[in-house]
Amino acid sequence: METNIKSKIDYKLRKAKNEDKELLISYKLATIFAYANNLDKKEIDKINNYVLESIKEEINDYKVIEIDSKVIGSLLVRNENNEVLLDEIYIEDKYRGLGIGSKLIREILSKHSVVYLWVYKENAEAIKLYSSLGFKVIEETETRYRMKYEG
Repeated sequence: METNIKSKIDYKLRKAKNEDKELLISYKLATIFAYANNLDKKEIDKINNYVLESIKEEINDYKVIEIDSKVIGSLLVRNENNEVLLDEIYIEDKYRGLGIGSKLIREILSKHSVVYLWVYKENAEAIKLYSSLGFKVIEETETRYRMKYEG
């Protein structure tokens, strides 16, 4: 039954627009603050400013994920230092586990033979997904893994 549900999910990707900025900001902050704990006010302010600036600078590179014209997530894939970086993928909670993220990532991997990403070590579900798609940990910091896919 679950497989049938997953195969019927029909989403669209479209370029982000200026009116999507607030939603993109909320997605990016939700991702960061889900895994960044015990921050002081100065660090929180720094993150908020970073997110505001980065969305402003990268709005033209973002894609939004829609189902029935409702935005349910976002995607940012970019070239950085001659590498393809899956910089962000965010899907709203009620749409997670339906295969949308897997399908999006598979589409990216079908177009690029090498893809990198960073993931928080505490994000076990994402790590499990990326590993199942062929990503391997190649570097680590105190809080995150850098993973690489080579197809």
